[in-house]
Amino acid sequence: MTFIDYETLLIERRGRVLEITLNRPEKLNAVDEKMHAELARVFVDVSNDPDSDIAVLTGAGRSFSSGGDIEWMQKMIDNPASFEKTAREGKQIVFSLLDCEKPVIAKLNGHATGLGATIALFCDVIFASENAKIGDPHVSVGFVAGDGGAVIWPQLIGYARAKEYLMTGDLMLATEAARIGLINHAVPAAQLDERVRQFADRLAAGATKAIRWSKMSANIGLKQLAHSIMDASLAFEAMSNTTSDHQEAVNAFREKRAAVFTGR
Repeated sequence: MTFIDYETLLIERRGRVLEITLNRPEKLNAVDEKMHAELARVFVDVSNDPDSDIAVLTGAGRSFSSGGDIEWMQKMIDNPASFEKTAREGKQIVFSLLDCEKPVIAKLNGHATGLGATIALFCDVIFASENAKIGDPHVSVGFVAGDGGAVIWPQLIGYARAKEYLMTGDLMLATEAARIGLINHAVPAAQLDERVRQFADRLAAGATKAIRWSKMSANIGLKQLAHSIMDASLAFEAMSNTTSDHQEAVNAFREKRAAVFTGR
């Protein structure tokens, strides 16, 4: 299988390891409409690729992903009906990650926020540079954390902590994220590539079917939970897309000022 038709994702092979790079470094790998559509299908292609057993997901440049692209947000505000496609793809991203039998390792070379954090947290094992920050600041742009954050955060760190971070949008250092169990490992930046390489190679050298099926067994509960939550959470996110607060947040981002929310 070839991956040459991807425009926003760089996909390379290293033996039986498939390395996937979010490749919009000039935008801190913010997810735009094109990248969102490609993320909705790439893990299906990874699953069907006969020449790999492990996938590593990372970002180009100094960020893993800064979340949603602000210009794409404005486009969805201007055309709310387009959110139907966004919601459908959002479910596909989450469920294709959960359904992918191959282990997917997240390598957070830099900040992972919003949808970037969601994608990272649905990976199977997460390594991060100790200087990276992670968080889900949907609320800071007047958005509901509907793209999977409400599913995965409580499972990793408990409901009390998860609700605090989802309702404030606060970011945390990778070292804190590792301490509380949100991610697996926070390592010095200079060691990140080698640590991930060693771990990927260890899995690639293991009992492939046993590893795959262990992952799938562990994901059964997560898939059931995602099925029970995501339609509602994406519907709430679609509703928040039409609020005055969301438009105010987008305007404030463009104008480089603090947003003034009114609750409308």
